[in-house]
Amino acid sequence: MFIELLVFTLVGIFFGIFTGITPGVHINLVAVILLSISPFLLQYFSPLSLACLIIAMSITHTFIDFIPSTFLGAPEEGTALSVLPAHKLLLRGMAYEAVRLSSIGSLLALIIVGCSSFFLVKIIPIIYDSIKNYIGWILLGVVVFMIVKSKRKNKIFWSAFVFLLSGVFGIIIFSLHMKDPLFSMFSGMFGLSMLLTSIFEKVAIPKQRLTEMIKVKKTNLLKATFAGSFSGGLTSIFPGLGPAQSAIIASQLTGKLGVYSYIILIGGIGTASMMMSLLTLFSIEKARNGSIVVVQQLLQNVSANDFYMFIAAAFIAGGIAVFLSLYLAKIFSGFIAKVNYQMLCMAIILLIVVLSFVFGGWLGFVVLVVSTSLGVMAPLLKTERSQLMGCLLLPVILYFIL
Repeated sequence: MFIELLVFTLVGIFFGIFTGITPGVHINLVAVILLSISPFLLQYFSPLSLACLIIAMSITHTFIDFIPSTFLGAPEEGTALSVLPAHKLLLRGMAYEAVRLSSIGSLLALIIVGCSSFFLVKIIPIIYDSIKNYIGWILLGVVVFMIVKSKRKNKIFWSAFVFLLSGVFGIIIFSLHMKDPLFSMFSGMFGLSMLLTSIFEKVAIPKQRLTEMIKVKKTNLLKATFAGSFSGGLTSIFPGLGPAQSAIIASQLTGKLGVYSYIILIGGIGTASMMMSLLTLFSIEKARNGSIVVVQQLLQNVSANDFYMFIAAAFIAGGIAVFLSLYLAKIFSGFIAKVNYQMLCMAIILLIVVLSFVFGGWLGFVVLVVSTSLGVMAPLLKTERSQLMGCLLLPVILYFIL
């Protein structure tokens, strides 16, 4: 039995590499495919083995998915806010360092949440019951702080305008019940808008250095790690919160950390969120993301032994994935400076357009165009692109308050 679980964990790591480096291929898609063929697989393997595969894939994905965000500008929800800081390092020849920083954040978050899991499963039900009725108001407070923190009336006005405009856009899109609107939405706001800017400004990618020169102050490292772990954990306790909202909450908690520490923070959020999903599945029987929903459907009831195996599979996957992410980052660093970056940008734009059609048809393409326009508009109005997260925050706030 142990050998079977280990083999399935290693297979899950391989799947996580594939989903992590391939734009548009999400772990939820692979998990649903596995669920659809599970009647056949369960004739030969245990449900726990399939669950360990999905968990290993999910954890590995949180380490690897920073690579396409950094090198290709193709983000998912959890890495959307990291695109610009990572792109800055790419333009300085330090993309490998960006991936290294995110891997540090992911690994530390895995260790913190994993080692605290036996304590957290006892307090999660208490926290959930005491705060669940105030989620909308808490988020509203975060949003108000995001907007007014600049203290300049002109910037406050345009920040509120961008937030509300993107929020209304999000409400409209979610009311259409598209199959996968987030891919087109985030690829436009944080991917295509940046790629188009790079094309028009004729950005040239310098030779990438495979160094480990970046040093982060211990205080900033601790702040980024714990803030990322805490806010990433909120996504699993409270419905409607995602990694993007968590990134905003964490950045408000820590204040200005600098580019390096912020990348660590973003890296930690995705892994912490996935780990906490395992804890909420066991402690309050709530599955907060697609891959963990599949695990719940495979097992029905999660026993204490199952939970311990989940934590073990997560640690194995994370321990291997941190080395894989650095190895793949070296490969990407080697070829990115050798290609014509303008042509690469156009090829990525074409790929994203095609994937938007695949996932959402013509409606997906329209969402992509509008999202890209919003992504270009925000810096022109001298507001942070983080205000574009209104596309998620406003619908969630209205859902909880109304």
